[in-house]
Amino acid sequence: MAPSTPLLTVRGSEGLYMVNGPPHFTESTLFPRINIINVTNKGLLHSFDLPKAICLEFSPKNTVLATWQPYTTSKDGTAGVPNLQLYDVKTGTCLKSFIQKKMQNWCPSWSEDETVCARNVNNEVHFFENDNFNTIANKLHLQKINDFVLSPGPQPYKVAVYVPGSKGAPSFVRLYQYPKFDGPHAALANKSFFKADKVTMLWNKKATAVLVIASTEVDKTGASYYGEQTLHYIAANGESAVVQLPKNGPIYDVVWNSSSTEFCAVYGFMPAKATIFNLKCDPVFDFGTGPRNAAFYSPHGHILVLAGFGNLRGQMEVWDVKNYKLISKPVASDSTYFAWCPDGEHILTATCAPRLRVNNGYKIWHYTGSVLHKHDMPSNAELWQVSWQPFLDGIFPAKAITYQAVPSDVPSEEPKAATAYRPPALRNKPITNSKLHEEEPPQNMKPQAGNDKPLSKTALKNQRKHEAKKAAKQEARNEKSPDWAPTPAPQSTPRSTLSQSTSGDPEVDKKIKNLKKKLKAIEQLKEQAAAGKQLEKNQLEKIQKEKALLQELEDLELGI
Repeated sequence: MAPSTPLLTVRGSEGLYMVNGPPHFTESTLFPRINIINVTNKGLLHSFDLPKAICLEFSPKNTVLATWQPYTTSKDGTAGVPNLQLYDVKTGTCLKSFIQKKMQNWCPSWSEDETVCARNVNNEVHFFENDNFNTIANKLHLQKINDFVLSPGPQPYKVAVYVPGSKGAPSFVRLYQYPKFDGPHAALANKSFFKADKVTMLWNKKATAVLVIASTEVDKTGASYYGEQTLHYIAANGESAVVQLPKNGPIYDVVWNSSSTEFCAVYGFMPAKATIFNLKCDPVFDFGTGPRNAAFYSPHGHILVLAGFGNLRGQMEVWDVKNYKLISKPVASDSTYFAWCPDGEHILTATCAPRLRVNNGYKIWHYTGSVLHKHDMPSNAELWQVSWQPFLDGIFPAKAITYQAVPSDVPSEEPKAATAYRPPALRNKPITNSKLHEEEPPQNMKPQAGNDKPLSKTALKNQRKHEAKKAAKQEARNEKSPDWAPTPAPQSTPRSTLSQSTSGDPEVDKKIKNLKKKLKAIEQLKEQAAAGKQLEKNQLEKIQKEKALLQELEDLELGI
């Protein structure tokens, strides 16, 4: 029997309602339009008197509802009442109440079959079994446990725990197999590292490895306003490594493929790089650079979307990651939300409040770039949330990838071309097509110059050391001569700057010599910018003077 079409849940200032999925996109008649308070499904299941509750979450199999409200104490200083409740969805009875003071990590974590449930309590992770919350089945005790993540999939269950460093000791992440927590060799793997104020731990689907994004609040080198990030790989068999990223800068996103054999990282100062790595942390494919800060694998893992949302313009690149072929490049301007449909063919993008309070609405796309449905909220209304109906894996079979855009009745919207600001003094002059950053093409679109095989981890590490050493030498030269540092002329120096002719006039020859020095320094700065180094304001201003300097040099040489 063919699976039903996924429904779309829409929540906003107009209420909560269901929309039929592709190809109809009509409001579902089975679920009448309802308000936010009275959620019904052909009749009220349960009603809970929790006026201050601000968070709720269902367990993986929808048997338990967890709710959280802010913790409060009475004026006389006595302890507050439990603010985390767990309810049986079938009966509506409260299974257990806990005190959970912090909103961060408030919700307990369940295994996918709900056999095990865990929560962090004062340097310990408490484990409950079979929804019996009155008895703690097992405990994992470590001083200053900050976070933990249960592995997905079936038994044996695994858990990753993070302990931040203190007093000169490094932070570390350890992997355990439940319930084997005791003894000095109980951990399956251990990875310690410095420079970590917080971490994000990402299990792959098969629970064989964890990716850890370690972040600091402040970058002490001053290179980034957003702090400093490093990416670590930890396998359940004990192997671990630092993932060498070829470009310096923030790590915007890291995602596992559903195959659990590779992952994609989006990183580096804008324009950001995107690279797929294998389980040896070697690069498999380099997508070059572009305006992107997020990556999304399709449910079947055969399509990857690279996107630039938030403060970027919403450009998306849809890739066939089996053949590394670009499928489409749609633009979803002002998007604040992205989600793959469980069928692996359709994409949802939305503009929601409070992130953006204007132009709220959502679009349903086919991955080939066609907009199949569009809904704009009225100017006086807001869209708060929109999400696909969840389905179990395997319900929708994977289909062959098509590169031809599917037909659509929705009129295509050409994005308005943004024009660069031009100061009044330049508005009547010819426009010069100059870019601050040259975007690097994907690996398979670069000019073939010998061997284009991706570099190994060791080669990447050596390359970064070489670039850092080269940049340090150049900075030392610039400090000695802050205005213009004479450097060896690169091969790309314009031909006119290589002329060694003399005019016989010492003053003219001196001017020519100084101009050549400045042009050589500009070429060196351009090479540093192409290598990913962030230039200072005065260095960028020097690069902008290149054309004028070339013209001045040409005029002097023509007068010889």
